Amino acid sequence: MSEFRIQAMILGEVSTNCYLIYHQSTREAVVVDPADNAAYILNKCRELAVKPAAILLTHGHFDHILAVKDICRAFPCKVYAGREEERLLQDSSLNLSGSMGSEQMSVEADVLVKDGDMLSLIGFEWKVLETPGHTAGSVCYYVESEQVLLSGDTLFANSLGRTDLPTGDMGAILRSIKEKLLLLPEDTMVYPGHGEATTIGHEQKYNPVAVYRRR
Repeated sequence: MSEFRIQAMILGEVSTNCYLIYHQSTREAVVVDPADNAAYILNKCRELAVKPAAILLTHGHFDHILAVKDICRAFPCKVYAGREEERLLQDSSLNLSGSMGSEQMSVEADVLVKDGDMLSLIGFEWKVLETPGHTAGSVCYYVESEQVLLSGDTLFANSLGRTDLPTGDMGAILRSIKEKLLLLPEDTMVYPGHGEATTIGHEQKYNPVAVYRRR
């Protein structure tokens, strides 16, 4: 029986999904996209009796990073992000922090990852998929053994991420989804940055990118 557990939290002004993923036995955890409200995330850690060991960022927009520094102060976490996202993470005018009442901020990643990297975290292997388009340095994290994909703001249920914000590129996001994500096994569970979870199989049938691909 799998020891992989996932707890979703909807946080912040734009209802961003933050995922607390932990090992059932060791209680070690990974926080994916700590969107906002660090106090709530840390309280959830206490409630579940888990200890974050790493923070994985799918990209650097403000609504995915606001709680990073507070979590790192509470736990000795390393922060992982895409190698092409460093500039956006560090520039408040690009990561849009300061908008919607949030504070201006920058985040420094401890580890910059690239396509194909394998991360050994909390007893599982996480494969990095570079998926530019929503931002230049967007990445997804694929845990093949658990058939789980953390898709950030690249792939949504029946939709895809917007590309009209800094470093966005429509052609790039279409390629990322068609050439990488929709090729994953159809029973892969997809946990996006906003909205409901879905499966690759569902998106292969109903996502507009897949419909476009079939034309």
